[in-house]
Amino acid sequence: MSLFRSATACLPSVRSSAARTASVNAWRRSVAVRLYSDAKGKEKEDSSSDDKPVSEADAPLQECTTKLAAKEAEVVDLTGRLRYAQADYQNLQRISQREKEQTRDFAISRFASDLLETVDVLTLALRSVPSSSLSPAESPLPSSSSSAANEKSTLAHLTELHQGVSLTHKQLLSTLAKYGVRQFDPTGDKFDPNLHEALYAAPIPGKEPGSVVECQKFGYMIKDRVLRAAQVGVVQELPESTTASS
Repeated sequence: MSLFRSATACLPSVRSSAARTASVNAWRRSVAVRLYSDAKGKEKEDSSSDDKPVSEADAPLQECTTKLAAKEAEVVDLTGRLRYAQADYQNLQRISQREKEQTRDFAISRFASDLLETVDVLTLALRSVPSSSLSPAESPLPSSSSSAANEKSTLAHLTELHQGVSLTHKQLLSTLAKYGVRQFDPTGDKFDPNLHEALYAAPIPGKEPGSVVECQKFGYMIKDRVLRAAQVGVVQELPESTTASS
């Protein structure tokens, strides 16, 4: 009976130790599960970190590389624009310089054109006096009085007038030449519509068709431009009947 009582007394302690053992085992299992879960999570983190170790580490470098590429493209664009601007400015300078030179060279074009009428008048005056009429007569008539003998003859007056007009004509052409205006006579040249103005065309035997046979008014150039075209007569082709008969 005493043994049964002692065994009955020890039964709660046995039960309590078994409960403690069970709780310890459960805690161990929970710890093991937690450790396993932590280990798996760490493995996943390690694997994910292994997948992107370079991208995360090189993110600042990649950003700097992108910005550098953008700046280089901007530099190339600005350099191209600068070169175009420099080329445009140089072209503008050349055009301005050329226009300035042309303005200086051709500033007297209108004035020179007006003076050409005066040159034409002097030319006609010189042509109106044949050179044969300027030569003295072989046997001049004697004067009836001493006063008439002292006076200049009409031929002398005409000769002096002709010389004065000729000198004026030459001086005027020389003055125009100082400013780049020069006279040209296209007689005998091939007709050029850029330089000549045809007043008439006539068939002339012995002359080449299309050539200038007569120049009624001389042409004038100022530098490399035509100030006034020469007014000319042009040789026309002979009719077929005349050519066949000849």
